[in-house]
Amino acid sequence: MTKKDKEIKELLDIEVNSRNTTFEINYDKPDPLLVARRQNNDYAILLCALFAYGNAKLVVKFLDSLDFSLLEQSEEQIEKELKNHYYRFQSSKDVIEVFKTFRRLKQEYNLENSFYEAYKKENNVLDGIDFLIQKIRLTSSYSSKGFDFLVGNSLKRDKNGIIKDSNAPYKRWNMYLRWMVRNDNIDLGLWKSIEKKDLILPLDTHTFRISQKFGLLKNKNYNLKSAIEVSKKLKEFDSSDPVKYDFAIYRLGQEKLF
Repeated sequence: MTKKDKEIKELLDIEVNSRNTTFEINYDKPDPLLVARRQNNDYAILLCALFAYGNAKLVVKFLDSLDFSLLEQSEEQIEKELKNHYYRFQSSKDVIEVFKTFRRLKQEYNLENSFYEAYKKENNVLDGIDFLIQKIRLTSSYSSKGFDFLVGNSLKRDKNGIIKDSNAPYKRWNMYLRWMVRNDNIDLGLWKSIEKKDLILPLDTHTFRISQKFGLLKNKNYNLKSAIEVSKKLKEFDSSDPVKYDFAIYRLGQEKLF
């Protein structure tokens, strides 16, 4: 490890330790986890992650307006309760359809088990993400720009079936995995079958910029290749839990401290 890497690791370790507190997430410093940690099932938490794009305060405001118990109720009730709910790229129809789709999935599938079946073959979280996205798309006959943006499209693969690193970073899906797999005062740690070392950094504009500034990332494109590159670099700092640095890096960018 170079002298600069040691200095960056020391800085990030301090940030991780100081920010690893429930007080770090509140309505003054909003994060979708504020709402996600109040939910009692994987599907509701996944909805919190998928809607987590845009201004953090607006994300939390929208999530606070949702009644996640609708996942246990009838589709007629979902349509009635969500007819006036919309968020950025998602119309009320999009919101209704994703709730109806998740309701159907919740009745049939354990989300962690479904993810694990695809992940375990190569210990690759991308295979798990791709599998869940395909399952969502197969369960729903609905498609629109807003719905497709929300749940994502299947990852592009080469002729040998290998996932291309030119894909988007799938930030919200990787953030969901961080929440579910890691266990500390920030993350929920509800999934026990996935290894922390296999997680990929949920690359967003803040973590992308700070990672480049700190020399953790050389690739100049905002894509999956960059997310994987940063994750590999952070494994040099902590081989068993590289994504523990994500929240600290994100806050450093969000708060414009660097």
